[in-house]
Amino acid sequence: MSVALRNILKRVAMALPVLWVVVTMVFLLIHLVPGNPIVQMLGEGATAADISKLRHSYGFDQSLGAQYMHYWHGVVRGDLGQSLRLHDSVTHLILERYQYTLALTVAAMLIGAALAIPAGVWSARRRNRWPDRTLGVVSLVGLSFPNFALGPILIVVFAIALGWLPVSGAGVGAEDFLLHLILPAVTLGLGMAAILTRMVRTSMMEELGQDYIRTARAKGLSERRVVYRHALRNALNPVLTVLGLQFGSLLAGAIVTETIFSWPGLGRLTLSAISNRDYALVQGCILAIGLTYVAVNLLTDSVYALADPRMRS
Repeated sequence: MSVALRNILKRVAMALPVLWVVVTMVFLLIHLVPGNPIVQMLGEGATAADISKLRHSYGFDQSLGAQYMHYWHGVVRGDLGQSLRLHDSVTHLILERYQYTLALTVAAMLIGAALAIPAGVWSARRRNRWPDRTLGVVSLVGLSFPNFALGPILIVVFAIALGWLPVSGAGVGAEDFLLHLILPAVTLGLGMAAILTRMVRTSMMEELGQDYIRTARAKGLSERRVVYRHALRNALNPVLTVLGLQFGSLLAGAIVTETIFSWPGLGRLTLSAISNRDYALVQGCILAIGLTYVAVNLLTDSVYALADPRMRS
């Protein structure tokens, strides 16, 4: 077995306990809700017969251990139950909305990385000069500005005042979809760009002070090649770590952003399920977000070896 394959299998094995914890916590979510969740779902005026029928349909009349095994059996088969309010399969509802949240999150990450990496490198090369200080102030403002405040400002400026972009929804067709994606993706991406810019700057300054950089310059390599071929490549590992962690933050931030822009994603579906007390759907949405977060962090670990050859062994 090759070293690369062995490392991948090792990372997958390390992720399995995390997956078990995520599924277990999502299962316990409905049992930690104060009061009787069945009464909460049906309302105070529900009859005893209706309560008993719904308890049986959810399996709440079984022991906790039996319910736990039944839930795991459903997760393995991709059956997360039925939505009480929407009268549809939870799995189908999640798959229908998941693509929108994934597109929004990936677009926000691309925008954040496209802004942060060049800005961070530029700032590190001009350390303690006015461009560096200016970017520091801009990054601080970006970190201090929440999504729920930035989103409405972008709507007022670019959708209402200038009329360049649509206000809400996801549109119809590929071109219309991309136009509707811009504002929510920028709203999420700018906050992440502020964090990444500081991380890239710090990591690049550390690498630019290493001996191998001085050796590369002494050999007569161009400054562009020294910075982007050698220093930046070695500075990417901490940046990749932050990207993996920020993916989870973007999924959480998407709940607010999707609400502001009426984006038909998983975050908006989660809020709707919470307000409707649709606990099976809430469980499914949280499980989808949690499993995505675990998968992205597993992928980040695997990408380390591609970004830094020293990690391959």
